[in-house]
Amino acid sequence: MSDAQHEYEEHHQGPIKTPKQLIVAVAFSFLVPIIGIILLVTFVASGTREGAGGEGLTAQAIAARIAPVGKVEVRDASDVAALKSGEDVFKAQCSACHATGAAGSPKFGDAAAWGPRVKAGFDSLLHSALKGKNAMPPQGGGDFSDVEIARAVVYMANAGGAKFEEPKVQAAAAPAADASAAAPAANADATAAVQKALAGATAAAGTGAAAAGAVPALYTQVCQACHAAGVAGAPKVGDKAAWAPRVGQGVDGLTASAIKGKGAMPPKGGSQASDAEIKEVVTYMVNSAK
Repeated sequence: MSDAQHEYEEHHQGPIKTPKQLIVAVAFSFLVPIIGIILLVTFVASGTREGAGGEGLTAQAIAARIAPVGKVEVRDASDVAALKSGEDVFKAQCSACHATGAAGSPKFGDAAAWGPRVKAGFDSLLHSALKGKNAMPPQGGGDFSDVEIARAVVYMANAGGAKFEEPKVQAAAAPAADASAAAPAANADATAAVQKALAGATAAAGTGAAAAGAVPALYTQVCQACHAAGVAGAPKVGDKAAWAPRVGQGVDGLTASAIKGKGAMPPKGGSQASDAEIKEVVTYMVNSAK
């Protein structure tokens, strides 16, 4: 055999040259796939065991995943124990602005900032808190009862130098034979102090308003915020001089303005009232100026 042929054979021979090398290669060709399969099965099995017994399938985790997005909380206004204190309402809602004096709100404990407001009286402060004022939405954007808001007003005002007395709330009376009559009586006791404060703002509208007939609910809930005291240029209820140039437009014309909004007043006074309800309030205020 020539040197060239010998060199050619050396370059073109495989890596397996002996029977022992062949046996090892065959063994590896079987063992490597088997080991790979075993490792893969072990990995999958361990993941399954972890999912079955892990925290993802515990009763608490499942309950958290299937819990409804929202919930309805029903509170009994006659349950004194369920009502939050003024401090609790302040911490939960009011502190967002009043703790630092944000957005022009009087800072908690700042006697200088609270002084002019305290002089305006508890009724005025409560009315502003319930209906909203300037950057503050009604109830500060929270969802509390009128009594709870009244407590928060007293808590903040007293920290600023006032000496307001917290509204008294009576416990529900013992069950009577007529349960349907007992429930309204308990609710009336729970909100008596706040209703008295709101009634004071309505009474300030003047004797002309009293002659106009029953006060519409919408007026008490929304319109009196400005019209009871003539806030932001609104004609004060019972003020004949302020209403004189407006009465000439007629009830229909004034109703149209109230529905669309005018000046500082938003459409429908910021309420969701119907056109008929708006007309009822307009009629009431026009009649009070006659």
